[in-house]
Amino acid sequence: MAKWTPQHEAPEPLEGPVVPTIVGGTILWFVLFLAQLPFYGWFDDRGHAWWVWTCLAGGGLGLIGIWYVRRRDAAIKRAAARDDVPAS
Repeated sequence: MAKWTPQHEAPEPLEGPVVPTIVGGTILWFVLFLAQLPFYGWFDDRGHAWWVWTCLAGGGLGLIGIWYVRRRDAAIKRAAARDDVPAS
């Protein structure tokens, strides 16, 4: 069996509005949690209570994601500013 080799170079990664995307996703997870919370008994009776807790976990992990991408974005901006300043 021959080893697979790529025929072309991989494209550059896409850079977009990462922070707003993560914030939007985190808000969505919390909204889903709050929307399901009044129906917790229904979910629990059918063995689907994990749906509610999954939404809460998604929101919590989203908060960590927001912290991470904001720090990453700030570091990228600092590095770009440092590279633009000529050395004396």
